Amino acid sequence: MMRIAVLDDDASLGDYVSQVLGEAGHSCHTYQEGRRLVNELRRESFDLLILDWEVPDMSGLEVLTWVRSSIQDPLPVLFLTCRSEETDIVAGLAAGADDYMVKPMRRAELMARVFALLRRAYPQQQGVQQLTVEPFEFDATAKTIVRDGVTLEVTHKEFDLAFLLFRNLGRLLSRSHIQEAVWGHDHDLPSRTMDTHISRVRSKLQLRAEQGFRLTPVYSFGYRLEQVGADV
Repeated sequence: MMRIAVLDDDASLGDYVSQVLGEAGHSCHTYQEGRRLVNELRRESFDLLILDWEVPDMSGLEVLTWVRSSIQDPLPVLFLTCRSEETDIVAGLAAGADDYMVKPMRRAELMARVFALLRRAYPQQQGVQQLTVEPFEFDATAKTIVRDGVTLEVTHKEFDLAFLLFRNLGRLLSRSHIQEAVWGHDHDLPSRTMDTHISRVRSKLQLRAEQGFRLTPVYSFGYRLEQVGADV
C-alpha cells in the first residue's frame, strides 16, 4: 500500500482517481484546494502527489514549487491536468514534476504511470517479502526478524512497524502514515498505542546510535529511522 494525495477541484474526478488507485491497493486522500494540501503536507507524509494545475487559491504548479523547496525527502509528483500546451508541459516538468498526464484521464494509463513512478521512487518497496539491512534480516511472509543469526521475539504488529521503518530508512513518516500502514483506518486507535509499539521496536531491535541506528520522534509530525555511524 502506498499513500497518495490527489489534488483536483473537481470532487467527482478526485474521487474517481482515488477509486481507481484504491482498487490497486493504495490509500488515497483527496483535496480540492491547493493551500489545504500544503497545510496537510506540513504534518503528513505521502508516497506520491497527483496534482491538477488549476485549483482554487493556490495552483498545482505553486504547490509543486512549495513541495520542492520545503520537503527534504524526495516525493514523486504527477500532474493530471487539462493544460495540454507544450509550454505548460515543459513548465510543469521544469518545476519538478516527475510525469505529466493530460485529461481526460485513461484508467489503464493512470495506473501504469503511477506504478512506474512508485517503482522508480521506492524500488525497495515493490512486492518485497525479504529485506536485509545489516545486521537485520526481515521475512514478511513469516513475519520474522533475524539479527546476527538470532530470531527476535516480536509480535506481528511490531514486525509490521519495524518492516515499514526499515523500508523507509532515512525518511520521515507521519503518524497517520504509520497508522494506516500498520493498523489500517482505525480511527479509534489510542495515540499511546503507536508510541508503545515504537518503544518496543526500539528496545527489541536495539535501535540506538551506538548500534548504528537512530529512531527518533519529530514533534507534532511522526518518526524517522536513520542509519548512523557507530561512533555517533
